Amino acid sequence: MKPTIVLVGRPNVGKSTLFNRLTKSRDAIVADVPGLTRDRHYGHGRLGKKPFLVVDTGGFEPLVKDGILHEMARQTEQAIAEADAVIFVVDGRTGLTPHDKEIANKLRRIDRPVFVAVNKAEGLNSGMVEADFHELGLGEPNAISAAHGEGVRGLIDLALDGFPEPEDDEWHSDAIRVAIVGRPNVGKSTLINTLLGEERVIAFDAPGTTRDSIEIDFERDGRKYVLVDTAGMRKRGKVFEAIEKFSVVKTLQSIEDANVVILMVDAQADVSDQDAHIADFIVQSGRALVVAVNKWDGLEAYVREQTRQTLQRKLKFLDFAKFHFISALENVGLANMFRSVDAAYSAAMTKLSTPRLTRVLADAVARQAPPKHGLFRPKPRYAHQGGSNPPIIVVHGNAVDQIADSYRRYLEHTFREVFHLQGTPLRIQFVAGKNPFADKERR
Repeated sequence: MKPTIVLVGRPNVGKSTLFNRLTKSRDAIVADVPGLTRDRHYGHGRLGKKPFLVVDTGGFEPLVKDGILHEMARQTEQAIAEADAVIFVVDGRTGLTPHDKEIANKLRRIDRPVFVAVNKAEGLNSGMVEADFHELGLGEPNAISAAHGEGVRGLIDLALDGFPEPEDDEWHSDAIRVAIVGRPNVGKSTLINTLLGEERVIAFDAPGTTRDSIEIDFERDGRKYVLVDTAGMRKRGKVFEAIEKFSVVKTLQSIEDANVVILMVDAQADVSDQDAHIADFIVQSGRALVVAVNKWDGLEAYVREQTRQTLQRKLKFLDFAKFHFISALENVGLANMFRSVDAAYSAAMTKLSTPRLTRVLADAVARQAPPKHGLFRPKPRYAHQGGSNPPIIVVHGNAVDQIADSYRRYLEHTFREVFHLQGTPLRIQFVAGKNPFADKERR
């Protein structure tokens, strides 16, 4: 799994700014207001060939005994317990505070590596700004500027030292990793118990029973699988226990480590925005996907039709995935669902020949040429495969980096239809050749 780096510190020291720097995003809200981050925020980072998961936490108030600040502290403590490394962010301009010392007292007791990041050090002498923080007893402080990027790479290099580079994305074993995800109480554990024919995981009518991801070896029709039962991903604002909040991180890691994800949706409950958020993360992670609409038995025809329409509206971006209407408890529809799991895995790992990809591209362009961009029309020339799981198709040509999103979707649909790539996301990358007239135009 990817190593997890957790950012902790008192309010307003720049944790969210550092989070945005590490994830190359603006996902965490940043403002000069203490305590703005009340919930955890997760994102993806990469240093060279080493990917990692980074978790932004709320301002840590370890001495507060009640109220929202106490809940935030509990969340942070749970995040620390599940971290592979902790970055303790302090403010180099404010200097060492009693609050920093209290947090350091907590961090000295954990068995995780802790790295002190002295933030807001731009324009200051690094030796001077680090001097006060030796007193924390957490090793050598590191002067950084999250806002300007100074010292950040060196800090993360230290935090990731000792973690090996990931192996190639090739699947080295003959077992297919299948992660089963969804909201709490949707029937994930029941599905696994039915497949296994025994009660290997706890399943009863209480949301949030599974607190961590559980891996189970499974064989069906002579094919080997690793089933991963994940904790339910509960909607923000409805999670009161810190341990449930940070089980989400484990679920996200399980999705990224899977070959195929089964997204379970409850047919007897409203299809929520949270279902769509989980589905979007699966797509962004590039994982093959099968959607299992559970608890379908016993629904009246009218309710079934309404549910189908709702699924089509809220999950329309999953048009590449196969939907199965099942009953995990009654073992209805599971055989067909697993045939789709096998097909999605095959599509995700398929090998596409360059000559055939180029012929399909040429036929697609002949049927419908890309729209003009300014005075010029992009001219796709040839295509080749750039990777698997998910399949990546690289298209070369003149000005192809100016191709509109609508035409990208047209090419995606064409490739998917010709190569039968149902069940997996498909990535299309455009690589533009050098314009031979560029120098002449500037003269």
